[in-house]
Amino acid sequence: MKIAIKYTLFSLLVAMSLISCNTGESLQTYFVDNQEAADFVSADIPTSIVKLDESTLTEVQKEAYKSVQRLNFLGYKTSETNMVNYNAELAKVKTILNDEKYTELMEFRDSGMTFVVKYLGDDDSAEEVIVFGSSKEMGFGIVRILGNNMRPEQMATLANAFQSADFDESQLEGITNFFK
Repeated sequence: MKIAIKYTLFSLLVAMSLISCNTGESLQTYFVDNQEAADFVSADIPTSIVKLDESTLTEVQKEAYKSVQRLNFLGYKTSETNMVNYNAELAKVKTILNDEKYTELMEFRDSGMTFVVKYLGDDDSAEEVIVFGSSKEMGFGIVRILGNNMRPEQMATLANAFQSADFDESQLEGITNFFK
């Protein structure tokens, strides 16, 4: 009986240690670790800053818009003196995003910047959608889009609606000034 109890306790201990040993950094921990670090800027962006005319949205876009609850932004600005650190931070972010748990939705280049859109979840429901943009001249920025019942294909159609949206620029001043 004592051997069975010892075996069970030992098995539980080993199982707990294996579960708790997550060697890879997550995007969430990267945000937390760097939100107040030098050369970084972070912001929680409320969805209320985006003014969409819902009458022009399709039903799919409306559903996607309503599924988004908040956005978290983390940016790193480059300068002549921090390029080594920029490259190290960029490599960390790319390593995190290259984890197989993130599914790529799209990748594109625009005006010298590279953008990657990925999501965490499955084809039916995304826990978070990640938009990552980088440029050696400006730095990089990561937006974590968090919500309920977000569907990856709906997020892609919602991106089209955002192109014609009005933004409350006063709430984005800290972010836009950071990259100037």
